[in-house]
Amino acid sequence: MINSSAILVISGPSGAGKSSLINKISDKIGSYYFSISTTTRAPRGEEQNGREYYFVTKDEFEKDIEANNFLEYATVHGNYYGTSMIPVKEALNDGKLVIFDIDVQGQKIVIDKLSEITTSVFLTTPSLNELNKRLYSRDTDDTEVIEKRLFQANEELEQIKHFDYLIVNDNLDTAAQELLHVAYVARLKNSNEQTRIFIDKWKR
Repeated sequence: MINSSAILVISGPSGAGKSSLINKISDKIGSYYFSISTTTRAPRGEEQNGREYYFVTKDEFEKDIEANNFLEYATVHGNYYGTSMIPVKEALNDGKLVIFDIDVQGQKIVIDKLSEITTSVFLTTPSLNELNKRLYSRDTDDTEVIEKRLFQANEELEQIKHFDYLIVNDNLDTAAQELLHVAYVARLKNSNEQTRIFIDKWKR
């Protein structure tokens, strides 16, 4: 029984290639909604509001926290990041695969709230040394920020055991194929309610 509406959580260190892999498989996974996070950090480079993130002030973000408008939110490197519940519910109702690119803190919250329809994958580089090379070569952050990201990556790796799948992005094409398989599997996961409905129909 295929469940077209499902959630796929992708987590991993900044610089592991999450965005590149999602872009590479986006035309092969059927109808989907990529959840755009809201953040209080400043835009980088050519980032645009409503494309990479929804950029808001700290006051605006905290008002939405009080209104309970976030599925999950966390503080990362001194900035708020969060996911609005409204478009997620709409996408699931439309039978779409909802893709989250969130940190390990956010993954735990999504699993707690929506575990029955959520599949999670941790994406990382082959080594800490390779992550170090990628972060410095993309030249988007200063040394202090990169060092914080490397420190965070060490801690995040300890959470792999809480994910359904691990993908090591050593080769982009291979990693993309593996992620595509996980996306297909995510659509096969059914909630208890969906299983009950199927059993009731089957018995008629």
